[in-house]
Amino acid sequence: MDRVVGDLQRRALELRTTPLARIVDPLPRMAREVARRLDKRVELSIKGAEIELDRSILDRLSDPLVHLVRNAVGHGIEMPSVREGAGKNEVGQIMIDARRVKDSIRISIRDDGAGIDLDRVRERAIASGIVPADLAEDLAPEQLAALVFQPGISTAESISELSGRGVGMDAVRATIESLGGQVEIATQRGRGTTITMVVPITAAVQRVLLLGVAGETVAIPVAKVERIIEVEARAIERSGNEAFTLVEDEPVAVFPLAEYLCLPPSEPRAQEVLILAEVRGELMAINIDRVVGHQQIYVKPIPELLSGVRPLAGLTILGNGLPIFLLDLNQLG
Repeated sequence: MDRVVGDLQRRALELRTTPLARIVDPLPRMAREVARRLDKRVELSIKGAEIELDRSILDRLSDPLVHLVRNAVGHGIEMPSVREGAGKNEVGQIMIDARRVKDSIRISIRDDGAGIDLDRVRERAIASGIVPADLAEDLAPEQLAALVFQPGISTAESISELSGRGVGMDAVRATIESLGGQVEIATQRGRGTTITMVVPITAAVQRVLLLGVAGETVAIPVAKVERIIEVEARAIERSGNEAFTLVEDEPVAVFPLAEYLCLPPSEPRAQEVLILAEVRGELMAINIDRVVGHQQIYVKPIPELLSGVRPLAGLTILGNGLPIFLLDLNQLG
């Protein structure tokens, strides 16, 4: 019975997959139209469009891809005269390269444009208060480049319909991370920029950890969890609105999940349950009441009414009929 059900599940998942071509085929024409409006010339090529992935993921990848291509044309590729002066072909090149890596798909959007002005990114980050001035000077190039995913960071001199609004890149990251993926950026001044998105092939079934918080049950992806620990309540130090505890002699921020979900606080306990999980690339301790269990769930999209609530990554119905929200840990805090 287990083998039969497993085979049925695999066949059902295969029915949900669609080639990436469905959303990338219109991009070359769109890139040319955008370039024409800016008096630029570009050529967009695509590799790996035949790779298939879950329809629910494919639909949500469309907007990030459109934004990144428009951004590459409007913000990355130089004017023909500038490119010619730099010894480049006046036609800018943009490449979308999709490859399957185990159970994930890796999509890179690469251009041969001017690259990102990291000095300007540093200036904007300091001016926006995202990074203190003394720390900004010590940031490595890859850390500076990653700051473009912060809200309000833009290196455009002026705001236009295509780029420079200071929004968009943070939405790209939020979308990819809500799918259980990640986004990376690499840039070289005068040589171009590469943005890589890694997303799972299928999002229909995920293994999750069920957590009890103030009488409610929520789910988080098991892949994000490092381990579960119990600590004495007095081991959690509080300073203002922040709290932390020591894990292997290293300070780790403690995040009270009930407080963030606007649920009533739990009764004081001698022992606190902490979920050590990766949140925005850093280890964080999520304070909960109890661990309910773990299981595989079928993830449904969030209803449109709740689509603006960014921490909600999906919805499922347990065997007992109880609806459970899947949380996107990267949107907490």
